[in-house]
Amino acid sequence: MAKSEVILIQNVVGLGGESDQVKVSSGYARNFLVPQGLAVPVTQANKRRLEVLRQKRAEREAHELNSMAELGKSLSKVTITLLVKTGDDGKMFGSVTAGTIADALKTQLDVALDKRKIHLERPIHALGEFEIELRLHPEVKSSLKVVVNSNTPIPSPEEVAKAAGAAKTEKRSARSGGRKPAGGAPSAEDAKA
Repeated sequence: MAKSEVILIQNVVGLGGESDQVKVSSGYARNFLVPQGLAVPVTQANKRRLEVLRQKRAEREAHELNSMAELGKSLSKVTITLLVKTGDDGKMFGSVTAGTIADALKTQLDVALDKRKIHLERPIHALGEFEIELRLHPEVKSSLKVVVNSNTPIPSPEEVAKAAGAAKTEKRSARSGGRKPAGGAPSAEDAKA
């Protein structure tokens, strides 16, 4: 199979980054990479262009590294609060995922962060405070504090006992609903009859 060398103009997943010189099959280069504007064939003129591409790539990567380092420092000082639905016993309905945290960052701090940069071993299924790892760049890692609270307040033990006592009283009155009071005066219905 014939191979040809091309210079990538843009990042191509699984092949290389901008300004990389790669060998690919001739058909792939001729039918896809060059017509899509993703690569150019290796010629003397394009080799001179290669240095300009490498310089642009280095500048862009340095800028990206600096901006992600600054973002990581600022996010490590911040706490995000999430309100979730819970049952009466305080157990969550559903879970908190990386997408949920990314949405909260967008709404609370106006920080657009890709959910793939938020590293969760598994979704959060409990209320409490969690330290989440952020992988903002291959060289920049940071953390974010996330507090998961219930949007329905958990009743105190006294309220639970009071509610249980009220439920027992209602059951007793429901059971004795059709009976006459023992040894008491006749009711108004009995007097009519």
